[in-house]
Amino acid sequence: MTSTEVETEVTHDLVEALDLVEALRAQSRRYHHQHPFHLRMNEGRLSRHQIQGWVANRYYYQVNIPRKDAAILANCPDIDVRRRWIRRIHDHDGTRSGEGGIEAWLRLGDAVGLTREEVQDERHVAPGVRAAVDDYVTFARTRPWPEAVASSLTELFAPDLMAQRIVALERFYPWIDRDGLAYFRTRLEQAPRDAEHALEVVTAHCRSAEAQQRAVAALTFKCDLLWRMLDAIGETYPE
Repeated sequence: MTSTEVETEVTHDLVEALDLVEALRAQSRRYHHQHPFHLRMNEGRLSRHQIQGWVANRYYYQVNIPRKDAAILANCPDIDVRRRWIRRIHDHDGTRSGEGGIEAWLRLGDAVGLTREEVQDERHVAPGVRAAVDDYVTFARTRPWPEAVASSLTELFAPDLMAQRIVALERFYPWIDRDGLAYFRTRLEQAPRDAEHALEVVTAHCRSAEAQQRAVAALTFKCDLLWRMLDAIGETYPE
C-alpha cells in the first residue's frame, strides 16, 4: 500500500468516526430531559410525594448500574478497556462501606424524607420501572459488548441535565436537605470522563457501517428505556 493509499484510508476512517460521533450525539433529542415529568421537576411543579416516588424508583436503576457494568466486563476481551471500565463499578459501589454512588443515592432518599428500609426493599418501585431496568441489564449481558458500551453514552447528555437538576432542586424544593444532592455534583465530574472513554471504545470497535448502525441503535434503546422509566413513574405518581 502506498503512502497516498494509507493516507486515504486513514482519512476515510476519520470521517466515518466523525459521522458516528455526530450520529450518537444526535440522540440527545431523545434524551429524557425533555420528558414531561422532568420538565415539571425543573419548573418546581412536582409534589413532595412525586419527588419521593422518583427517588425511590430511580434507586432501582442506580443499584443495577454496577450489574450492567459487570456484564460488560464479563463480555469484554480487551484488557485495557476492562482496566478503565471497572472504575464505574467502584464509583457506584464504593470501595468501602459508606462510599459510592449507591450510598449517595440513599442519602438523597434520606434528604427527601424516605427511610432507607423503604428505598432498599424496593416497595415503591413501579412494575414499568423494574421491567425497563431489567431490560437494560439483559441488554448488557446478551448483546455484543461494544453495543452495550454504546448504550451507556447517555452520559454524553447527562452533565447538562445534572446541572439543571441541582439548580431546580435547590430553588424550588427547599425542604430537601442540600447535603443529599451530592450524587448529582459528583456525576458532573464522572459522567464526562466516562462518556469520553465510552466514545473512544465505540469509535475504535465499531468500524463497519453495520456495527455503527448497531451502536446508534443501542443508544436509542437506552434513551427510550429512560423515557419508559419516567412514563411509569409519572403514571404511578400523578400528583
